[in-house]
Amino acid sequence: MCCDTHTPFLALERLKCQNLPMTTPPVDNPTEPFKKALAEATRVIADDPDLAVTYTVDPPGATAGTMRLPQISRRMTADEVLLVRGTADALALRHRHHDTTMANRYAPQGSMARELMDAMETARCEAIGAREMPGTATNIDARIGHEAHCKGYGEIRRAADAPLATATGYLIRHLATGRNLPPDAANVMELWRGFIEDRCAGTLEHLDVALTDQQNFARLARQLIDDLGYGDQLGDDPDELEDQGEDEAGQDAEEQPDSISDSDNGDEQDAEATPERSQEEQQDASQAQVKMDEAGDMEESEGQELPEGDIPMDPLPPAPYSMADPDYAVFSTGYDEEVYAEDLAEPVELERLRTYLDQQLEPLKGAVGRLANKLQRRLQAQQNRSWEFDLEEGTLDAGRLARVVANPTTPLSFKIERETEFRDTVVTLLLDNSGSMRGRPISIAAICADVLSRTLERCGVKVEILGFTTRAWKGGRAREDWLATGRARQPGRLNDLRHIIYKKADAPVRRTRGNLGLMMKEGLLKENIDGEALEWAHRRMLLRSEARKILMVISDGAPVDDSTLSVNPSNYLEKHLRDVIAMVERRNAVEVLAIGIGHDVTRYYDRAVTITDAEQLAGAMTEQLASLFDSDRRVTGSRRAS
Repeated sequence: MCCDTHTPFLALERLKCQNLPMTTPPVDNPTEPFKKALAEATRVIADDPDLAVTYTVDPPGATAGTMRLPQISRRMTADEVLLVRGTADALALRHRHHDTTMANRYAPQGSMARELMDAMETARCEAIGAREMPGTATNIDARIGHEAHCKGYGEIRRAADAPLATATGYLIRHLATGRNLPPDAANVMELWRGFIEDRCAGTLEHLDVALTDQQNFARLARQLIDDLGYGDQLGDDPDELEDQGEDEAGQDAEEQPDSISDSDNGDEQDAEATPERSQEEQQDASQAQVKMDEAGDMEESEGQELPEGDIPMDPLPPAPYSMADPDYAVFSTGYDEEVYAEDLAEPVELERLRTYLDQQLEPLKGAVGRLANKLQRRLQAQQNRSWEFDLEEGTLDAGRLARVVANPTTPLSFKIERETEFRDTVVTLLLDNSGSMRGRPISIAAICADVLSRTLERCGVKVEILGFTTRAWKGGRAREDWLATGRARQPGRLNDLRHIIYKKADAPVRRTRGNLGLMMKEGLLKENIDGEALEWAHRRMLLRSEARKILMVISDGAPVDDSTLSVNPSNYLEKHLRDVIAMVERRNAVEVLAIGIGHDVTRYYDRAVTITDAEQLAGAMTEQLASLFDSDRRVTGSRRAS
């Protein structure tokens, strides 16, 4: 029996001594084989066997030698698989066909021109892959369709609302591959297609020739940017600078008699043959050349079709101030501000205000904490939090260190937390900071935002906290300018906005906890222009990469700004708020819900609840969020759309 007992251990030692492969228990994770296969395929497409491929809940991307791909849940749905494959193929093709040094050489200076250049370069890399490896085209189509749907491209009806750079990249890819785009992406492309093709028809004819050469394509892209009306953002032409450098080098060589080569052209020989040429003749020749260049520029400008009037106009008139209502006007935006909470008070004052806030709400903390725990339990019950063990990388598994202590030849064991249900979600709390919220309502709103953000952070959900008010009562400097310039009729909004960022979505709660005390600052709370605040929060959310976006608005009344309403129609701000809500709900990229404190917000928002007492706010917030997470997002989205 003694021998039989030790037989397995002796066999194990023999395997180690003989360097034979040792089998390990299979890991119970169906995604691992797929991840390994996809990582190998990505390295092959990228033509880089040393490329590190990781899977993370962070936004996908690539840095030097490392590529981040979206995490895959255990369900491995078809949409998930296509999305991660498309992301991997797109990043791998850019890694293979994109030269950063060449891109930096031809990079424009202006922001819009850079966006256009980057979008076209991405389309070029993907188009090359689609031609060489048709299988990548289907995967990338899935990624493009997913991104376009998340950004609400399918709901856009005007070109002014659609990003020109994105549409240009889509058109380059469509022309280079001949493939139809997913419906939402095709909608954006078609809105701008006529304008782009009218301006760039001659340049686009050379697309096929330049596609496989990044340098030639960069020159073509710069010409396209110029055709679209953004030539002033290109900066110096690197090719011209290089030619100038060569000319200067040639002039330096002419100054050295021994350096003249036999390959000098006829012009240089003529210059040497006529050394007596006077400076006056050289100046006359230079002036003549300048006049010829000016005449050529005039002829070229006369050959172009100009819009009505004598002065060339931009490709499109300026976009309206509000994407929801083109008729919504603002007299002046020069005094508006988007400011971080810590910039409105000194650290010592923020700490004092936070202490005061905690003292005011000491009796309420217990009830709020219990509701937060209830929300956390409901969320975690759906997450099925678990770990994958015996991995080669990840978090060190402290529970298995005893094996290493007992046998130092045993390799370290790592673990990683499995993908949870809500990691790819961001929640924005938009708080009304108007004067009518002064006192207990704003105190409870602040402490609820604090507790709710900490609760959701523990569940892996990112939270952003924003506030909105105005810089002055009854009009600020914008109204003063209006009075000084003759009091134009119906000037639009006549106050100075103050949009406050209490907590960014990526900032940990512990670092921004004191910022919420700012709401206790005397003189901060003034008037409320809800429509512009909601549109601002919506724009911020669209820039996020999370797949699901939830916006919760907490307000105690309709939009009010006496200065604006005194010189505009009485429903001016309320109409704009309704238009913004309709736009947000129509695009369906952000889920909106509202809580009204003593104010019926159900007449504005499809999904809303009204409470009569501020102390009910904590329960309303947790119940509303819990109901959102309890329901399937696709069902919720279809219900809202109907």
